[in-house]
Amino acid sequence: MDTTSPQHLLDDVINRGTGEQQQEEFLSLLETIVLIIFLSVIIIMTVFGNLLVMVALCKDRHLRKKKTNYFIVSLAFADLLVALLVMPFAAIELTTGEWRYGEIFCLVRTSLDVLLTTASILHLCCIALDRYYAICCQPLVYRHKMTPLRVAGMLSGCWLIPTFISFLPIMQSWNAIGIEDIIEDRRSSGGSNDTSCVFLVNRPYALICSTVAFYVPLALMVLAYQRIYVTAMTHVRQIETLQRAGSAPVFGTTPVVTVRSSTSSDPTDQYHLRTAASSSSSEHAPIANSRMRIETKAAKTLAVIMGCFCLCWAPFFITNVVDPFIHYSVPWQLWTAWLWLGYINSGLNPFLYAFLNRAFRRAFLVILCCGDERYARQGSCSYGHTQRAYSAGSVNGTSMALRLSFLPNRSYSDNGRTMLANEQESQDSLGPL
Repeated sequence: MDTTSPQHLLDDVINRGTGEQQQEEFLSLLETIVLIIFLSVIIIMTVFGNLLVMVALCKDRHLRKKKTNYFIVSLAFADLLVALLVMPFAAIELTTGEWRYGEIFCLVRTSLDVLLTTASILHLCCIALDRYYAICCQPLVYRHKMTPLRVAGMLSGCWLIPTFISFLPIMQSWNAIGIEDIIEDRRSSGGSNDTSCVFLVNRPYALICSTVAFYVPLALMVLAYQRIYVTAMTHVRQIETLQRAGSAPVFGTTPVVTVRSSTSSDPTDQYHLRTAASSSSSEHAPIANSRMRIETKAAKTLAVIMGCFCLCWAPFFITNVVDPFIHYSVPWQLWTAWLWLGYINSGLNPFLYAFLNRAFRRAFLVILCCGDERYARQGSCSYGHTQRAYSAGSVNGTSMALRLSFLPNRSYSDNGRTMLANEQESQDSLGPL
């Protein structure tokens, strides 16, 4: 009968333990590599997208004519700084498991994180307010509301307000008042103070910071986009009423309304309304279908804006408020996941606010195709053709090219011009999405 010596049993246990340890090290290394690739892709895409938006505005003079685009470019600059100054250090700390840059730079990094992410969110709020004034007010009112001085003031506020909840309180350690023992325990549990960057906030700072950085902008964005949607749909219904009232030309003709705003960032961005004047019974179905398509697109557009914003930032700020009231029991893994989800919003913003805009897309093609003039000539030719084909009229300060021959009288025509001007603003606000 074979017997196994104790030495052989000990060797088997050691070999088995060594194999399991090697397997765990391999899996840990594989997870680290996958994590590095994932975080690198996020950082590179965020830098590329936001940098492209900034270059496009510098090179395309048509983009510089629209006030909203200045908010978009300032937003891109804030998101670019997030990708360059915040994400890399957060990625290094996450992949290595330690902080190697000292306590002072830990405070600076944390302050930059709060400053730039809050500035990004406030820019989104300003874009929503700018669109609200453009859609829900008359063009002259919009011009008085959104003067260059006011735009500069709003942009300055987007950068100054976050300073009062980032560098000022964090560098003075106001966020740590009353929780010093908890912070020291966290640092000691992670090793020496030089290998950990712990940022915890007390209840007052959590409530004030979250309110200024997220909850107030969220409420303003919801109200603004709700009013934009209602107003845009009202304009659609008014124009359809004008079409039904004035669509009485000869059987078989298809009258066209073409609107071009001189303030639009895209010279080729024209809005066409076509009504089939065949019979009263066949007239209402195309109008209803067109209205349903416009309403569906507008609803999806605004849902994408608010959905992405809430999905990316709501988990972090909800946790930020709840954690101090549950004795800081939220796991660090959950904190890290919510934080990087918020960082991803900085990479999505160029796609939501610029890449889906036809004027920006054309500028991007010119840049990426090394200045290929085909795209620039396309815009200028369409612009010139529109100018030659139709006579321009000034309606509430907005230059329009209109063909309103199907409207029966001047009162309808004037009303139609005003509604179509507002409708063009609606299309500009919903169009970039």
